[in-house]
Amino acid sequence: LDTWMGLNQQALVEFKPLNSTTGALAPVSGSSTGSYAAEIKQGVRQVIGCKDPGSGKIGLSVESISKGIFVSYVQSGGVAAQAGLRFGDQILQINGESIAGWSKKKTIEFLKKADPAQIRFAVRDRPFERTLTCVKDSAGHVGFQFKKAKINAIVKDSSAARNGMLTDHYLTEIDGQNIVGLSDEKILKIIKEKDRAVTVTVMPAFVYDHMVKCLGSSLKKHMDHSEPTEM
Repeated sequence: LDTWMGLNQQALVEFKPLNSTTGALAPVSGSSTGSYAAEIKQGVRQVIGCKDPGSGKIGLSVESISKGIFVSYVQSGGVAAQAGLRFGDQILQINGESIAGWSKKKTIEFLKKADPAQIRFAVRDRPFERTLTCVKDSAGHVGFQFKKAKINAIVKDSSAARNGMLTDHYLTEIDGQNIVGLSDEKILKIIKEKDRAVTVTVMPAFVYDHMVKCLGSSLKKHMDHSEPTEM
């Protein structure tokens, strides 16, 4: 069970206890400006989009997981991105049609035949993901390590550890900004530029691997990585 949950004791890096100048007083749970952009809301929301007049596309791809359809790709600057669809969102209905149990192929074919002027989605926010707000220590460290966006070590007694960070999870957002497909160097740069409190969104590795298995490097480069705008 510990292995399945990501509770790998060997991954807890041994450090001296943190003092008040390095973040020991950071709350177990916290908030940041980015936490609002990263919030995973409960319930179902409606997203209305259309097809691009030039290409006839939506700028979207999906994957079928456990009889549900999930957003696996949102093109930068595309209609889906502008409408507010995000990596990991679950699509429940398209134009009033329930798509539970549909395959990826059936979903894409249905979208191709949909009215280009208006497409209505019923969406549940990223049900496989969760957010954690981590507070940097005096050295600017957030309390976990990652390789190819996959968390592989957690600093003992850090804000990340006390907030429930787990290994065998992938980073998907930083303060609500999608980072899927970015290099570790770019992800680290984004984290360093954030305030002391940073909200990260994570997804279990077994779900993430299924979501991105069909995404080539070229698609990942064209993934929407824009910073969320204030509402």
